[in-house]
Amino acid sequence: MHKSPRRNKIALAALAVLLLATACGPEGSSPIGTAHAAEGIRIAAPTAQIVEPKGVQTAVFAGGCFWGIEGVFERVKGVTSVESGYSGGTRASADYDLVSAGRTSHAESVRIRYNPDIVSYNDLLHIFFSVTHDPTQLNRQGPDTGSQYRTAIFPANAVQRKAASAYIGQLNKAGYWKKPIVTKIEAFAFYPAETYHQDFMKKNPNHPYIVTWDKPKVANLKRLFPDHYR
Repeated sequence: MHKSPRRNKIALAALAVLLLATACGPEGSSPIGTAHAAEGIRIAAPTAQIVEPKGVQTAVFAGGCFWGIEGVFERVKGVTSVESGYSGGTRASADYDLVSAGRTSHAESVRIRYNPDIVSYNDLLHIFFSVTHDPTQLNRQGPDTGSQYRTAIFPANAVQRKAASAYIGQLNKAGYWKKPIVTKIEAFAFYPAETYHQDFMKKNPNHPYIVTWDKPKVANLKRLFPDHYR
């Protein structure tokens, strides 16, 4: 039977709601995050000194669902904007349906614009490893599994690449986690995600996934980094 335009619109709206409800946490998936992922971990700041270029800079990180990482860095002083997107694959296949199905080599990521006079790249690395995710989880975070949820850093320049490599080495040597860090340093790439993913935590503060997995990360930022929290 032919569907009316109104029924088609209702069906599309229902599908959009379903996608939003399951985007980063498929219904029925089992929680597999560690204590570090849920509670944050107090670790030493990077010790390697860096000199960054002047003016607003860009950092790109991946560590599970981009909603929570975006929400954390939006609360950091000196960060001027945060955008959810995809890194590690091609522009042509940077599409949520493809990425979430594991059909591309992308990772869900965030692009952070920041003022290094207020918050340095080393500060961002410190926060990234402390409160946004568990860097020892291979291709999984919280309830989400697949290489699209891997932990990775996409340096925008040689200074960032050197800083990220040095900090991973420092953290592995310190032994804060029982397992080794699996965070990879990959070639810089970023393609913005669909509009409905942007500022998702701000727009949907009571979404079950946000309440369960992401609000605790923001709380950990406030607890562990009070001087950086806004």
